[in-house]
Amino acid sequence: MKETDSIVDNIVKRKLRLHEVDLPATEAVEVRRLAMEKLAGVSLDGLSTYAIDAESASQRNVENMIGAVQVPVGIAGPLAVNGEYANGRFYVPLATTEGALVASVNRGCKALTAAGGASVRVIKDEMTRAPVFEVSDIIEAQRLVAWVERRENFAKLKRAVKETTQHGELVRIDPYVVDNNVFLRCAFDTKDALGMNMVTIAADRLADVIVAELDVRLVALSGNMCIDKKPAAINLIEGRGKNVIAEAHLFRSVVQRELKTTPEDMADIHYRKNIMGSIKAGSLGFNAHAANVVAAAFIATGQDAAHVVEGSMAITSLSAKEDFLHAYVNMPSLPVGTVGGGTAVRTQHECLSIMGVAGGGNPPGTNAKKLAEIICAAVLAGELSLVAALATRDLAKAHVALGR
Repeated sequence: MKETDSIVDNIVKRKLRLHEVDLPATEAVEVRRLAMEKLAGVSLDGLSTYAIDAESASQRNVENMIGAVQVPVGIAGPLAVNGEYANGRFYVPLATTEGALVASVNRGCKALTAAGGASVRVIKDEMTRAPVFEVSDIIEAQRLVAWVERRENFAKLKRAVKETTQHGELVRIDPYVVDNNVFLRCAFDTKDALGMNMVTIAADRLADVIVAELDVRLVALSGNMCIDKKPAAINLIEGRGKNVIAEAHLFRSVVQRELKTTPEDMADIHYRKNIMGSIKAGSLGFNAHAANVVAAAFIATGQDAAHVVEGSMAITSLSAKEDFLHAYVNMPSLPVGTVGGGTAVRTQHECLSIMGVAGGGNPPGTNAKKLAEIICAAVLAGELSLVAALATRDLAKAHVALGR
């Protein structure tokens, strides 16, 4: 029996754990895949075909790798973006298995470009982590809050954070007291990285300083006041990651030609669906389908797909004027990066390269902001196209024609 056959047999017999396979990455992937075929009784040939570097992915992105899932990538655009960081016409890669999505966003891109493009701005850029501390009583809680808010102590915490990263910077700390718990919502500038690992390590060092200075106990490094990967009003209000706004003015002739409807019909549907319907449902997002575009862009560019939760909390506004449609979307919580995490995976790096945002920007932070502006503009394109499809009753027809 070959060595690899013996290892597969040992995994199947539970004598060897998946993470204990001691082989070069590519061989280890193959061995685990073969073992899973026997354990599950199915063929996994599709998972064995991939272009990414198994060695790099196994070290940086995934454990117990057995292959890769492939998601079709389509292109929407060109999309004219008039941003502070993204200026020009961009092709936007979208990874999805939902037929009609790319076509819909592409139609919105055409309408926005015909209207002169979307004006986009990143109005806030802060990644948060919120450790929770236990105090003995309200007096101790007040003492902790007062200590953190003193200028010299905040400066001490900033220096401690600098010891953990060359790129990140502590921007602000917002304290919240509940019973005998003090939550410190720490906001960081993470430059071109999404920065979750960065802020977690920084918050850990920051917490060490606080515990050493005060008679308090660190309960958890993340106290859910951050708050990541969960829908939360604080992210809708205060923002997390990139807080981005996109707007455009589409002349009546553009709406009629490209979207086959009128500004009045689009504004009416938006009000009844995105506003009234969302309010009645208790939604934390007031939009048509922002998450569709966010998810597809995130998967294509190597973002943490779980952050689609925050990206879905967008606020869309469509209002009819005498000669044009005013279109607006605010995405208060769009956590994206162009370095680290999945952005270094070969296929995702190539998608970032299509938009000219792969790797670190010059100066640092500009590439991530540029990506945020492009995604926000693409979300606006998607919102326009879907609302127009509802106005013309083409939504079901499009799904019948392009994918169910």
